[in-house]
Amino acid sequence: VQLQASGGGLVQAGGSLRLSCAASGRTFSSYTMGWFRQAPGKEREFVAAIRWSGGSTYLADSVKGRFTISRDNAKNTMYLQMNNLKPEDTAVYYCNAQTIRNNYWGQGTLVTVSS
Repeated sequence: VQLQASGGGLVQAGGSLRLSCAASGRTFSSYTMGWFRQAPGKEREFVAAIRWSGGSTYLADSVKGRFTISRDNAKNTMYLQMNNLKPEDTAVYYCNAQTIRNNYWGQGTLVTVSS
């Protein structure tokens, strides 16, 4: 399984970015896909998740109303649309794919929000 994250960068507070996670290596219909982030000196934390089959979504309270998670089944790609970014959103963002038995991580993509 490969998860390739992209889309990070430097943005001013109030701006937007869209992260992508291209998944390959297996069928993901039974997976829950998600985004986690890790800020300097802090533990990795949950940001958002989506069930590949059905599309149910889950968001951390800190990003509700600002972030949207979605997926494109045909492209095997998951997205995180991030609007109204805040300096506290600065972190390395990781994509994740998991079932009860499996847990896969992609490499991170750095998001830096300047004030």
